[in-house]
Amino acid sequence: MTTQMTILVAFLAVIFVISGLSKASGNAKGLSGTRDVNVPDFLARIVGALEAISALGLILSLKWNWMAVFPLIGLWFIMAGAIFFHFRADKARTAFPAFFLITLISIALVLN
Repeated sequence: MTTQMTILVAFLAVIFVISGLSKASGNAKGLSGTRDVNVPDFLARIVGALEAISALGLILSLKWNWMAVFPLIGLWFIMAGAIFFHFRADKARTAFPAFFLITLISIALVLN
């Protein structure tokens, strides 16, 4: 794994472990973004758990390079879903973090 890929994967792992655990725990701050776009809390908690599991997969991929593609694809679809829900709720401006993260995930997939 190249240095750029290692830095990118580590950054994504940190972002998604924090985001995922805050949603999965049911923390009001973690769920506030999903509540703004009318996502039910149970679905947001499932998404948070998937984000945290994918972040763990990214951390493991630092040791075993071949593993990186699976959590990256999963996170790509989660961020695509986030963008969809933001547009559906007519809050396109708040979708910028999801756009940024899906761009970084796409770059990581190309580098892999």
